[in-house]
Amino acid sequence: MRILLATDAWEPQVNGVVTTLRRTMAECEKLGHEFKVIEYNQFKTVSWPDYPEVKLALGCYEEVREIIQDYEPDAIHIATEGFVGLAARRVCQEWKLPFTTSYHTKFPEYVSARLPIPLSWGYAFMRWFHKPSGRVMVATATLARDLESRGFINISPWTRGVDTETFRPGLEPIFEGLQRPIMTYVGRVAVEKNIEAFLKLDLPGTKVIVGKGPQLEELRTKYPDVVFTGPRFGDELARSYADSDVFVFPSLTDTFGLVITEAMAAGTPVAAFPAHGPIDIIPGSGAGAINDDLAVAIAEALKIDRKDVRAYAEKFSWPECAAEFIRNLEPYPEPAKTKLWNKLRHLTRKRGSKKG
Repeated sequence: MRILLATDAWEPQVNGVVTTLRRTMAECEKLGHEFKVIEYNQFKTVSWPDYPEVKLALGCYEEVREIIQDYEPDAIHIATEGFVGLAARRVCQEWKLPFTTSYHTKFPEYVSARLPIPLSWGYAFMRWFHKPSGRVMVATATLARDLESRGFINISPWTRGVDTETFRPGLEPIFEGLQRPIMTYVGRVAVEKNIEAFLKLDLPGTKVIVGKGPQLEELRTKYPDVVFTGPRFGDELARSYADSDVFVFPSLTDTFGLVITEAMAAGTPVAAFPAHGPIDIIPGSGAGAINDDLAVAIAEALKIDRKDVRAYAEKFSWPECAAEFIRNLEPYPEPAKTKLWNKLRHLTRKRGSKKG
């Protein structure tokens, strides 16, 4: 299939959405599928006021419309609810094109954590955005049930994978000299990640924060005994997971948490709250612990056999993630597709002749 992907999350951003999209595309391309990506870097952008890494594409509707018409995709997937996603949604609605969406981020909670906007307003927008979608792809069963209870429809599962070659046990240590146990968080350093719930705990050993974000300097000043490494990638990131005694995931707003399975692939047990993502991944896995008291979860996780953790991580597969993504797409029936694109080409020629 010729698949058009519209997304407001893309490189050089480093997050779970970008990783999921990139790995899914790579596996789909191995199966012979082709992609055209519409992403924010192709347009004029401004930064989110207190979050410079997040870019907002302005005035992109006409260009998005032209890209879609020129590409003539077999399927359209809108991955995010930002300006690029809104423009692609508008085109699909105007031309009556079927499309799918995915729910990667608890956007209402993120916004409410930063601005005085009620959660109900955020969910009203999200319901409106996803309602015309043929399938709303979600990563976990808990998230699916939550969205259904909020009035979302057409929800379908879309699993996640993990790179078990990059993230693995037995790598060269990177935290030499730090008092153990080493308790590590990896990810964006921002208020919606609830990192302070971890940092304020009175625990033996060393707390390590790997990542950057708008809350970094505030937390660095407030918690001088915590080791802040800044962002790490590739081999250094893999070694950070592998050399940790427990991976701590305090977020209450993620929909999955790829860092959880990356840590598990390194053999490092995970401690988390019973929130979306962890509650679907961890219970019964033998690879981590969840508890409303994060300190209890950390203590329980430290007792887990690292070999069991690695064995559980090996059950996650990017090829299966890609296969599920393809099953969720709704390509146009061939006769209808041919008729549609012929009609649009005809209308474009008529507009061009009138201008002439």
